[in-house]
Amino acid sequence: MHVLEGKGIQYIKGSKTILDIDYFSLEEGKVNSLIGVNGAGKTSFMHILALLQEPTAGQIYFKGETVTKKNLLKLRHRMAFVFQQPLLLDMTVRENVETGLRLRKFPKEEIKQRTDKWLEKLGISHLANGGVRFLSGGEAQRVSIARALALDPEVLFLDEPFTGLDSPTRGQLLLDMAKLLHGTKIATLFVTHDYAEIPYLAHWLTVIDQGKIIQSGTPEEIYENPKDQSVVRLLQWLPLGTK
Repeated sequence: MHVLEGKGIQYIKGSKTILDIDYFSLEEGKVNSLIGVNGAGKTSFMHILALLQEPTAGQIYFKGETVTKKNLLKLRHRMAFVFQQPLLLDMTVRENVETGLRLRKFPKEEIKQRTDKWLEKLGISHLANGGVRFLSGGEAQRVSIARALALDPEVLFLDEPFTGLDSPTRGQLLLDMAKLLHGTKIATLFVTHDYAEIPYLAHWLTVIDQGKIIQSGTPEEIYENPKDQSVVRLLQWLPLGTK
């Protein structure tokens, strides 16, 4: 099932076309990894899909419903975003996880139930009543992820959430995220520069270059049949300059 679709998406800044995407979709229960070199348009595309930025042209659809200015906030509330930096507030771990739920005025008991659930699932229940200043990078990102998942989103955006973590911490968090996301109905867009992360999470792979989608398919399909040399080089199968 298509949860989120973009059709005819263009984003023009000044005289430069940043994005020119004919069609893109996120599927229920699937993780789609978006990859490309710096400046390819990944961040702009993610922000447009997350309804944080308006495209110059084109249309976004949420479960078939056209996104308009009237329903924008309502639909945005059905999404969640995890950034590269955790962006935690100077309060307790529990209060950070509760933040989005409080802003959306959930009942107190439901806030507690959801918070307890995701603190446990992310393995940070023991940190609940402590402050965030002395958390490790991995612990802080687990708090950020718990805060997002507590909202019970239908679409989740992961913007390089494992960058900067040491190898063991990153590996364990990737394994835990795979367990949490696979088997759910959440449609996930996952942006990464570390292609070793793709096998852990991604069901689908989308390659973007110069604002255009140049290839999409399962990771296995793209690894076995790259469309052209630019995809090969992007995935680092051949060193730059190799022909």
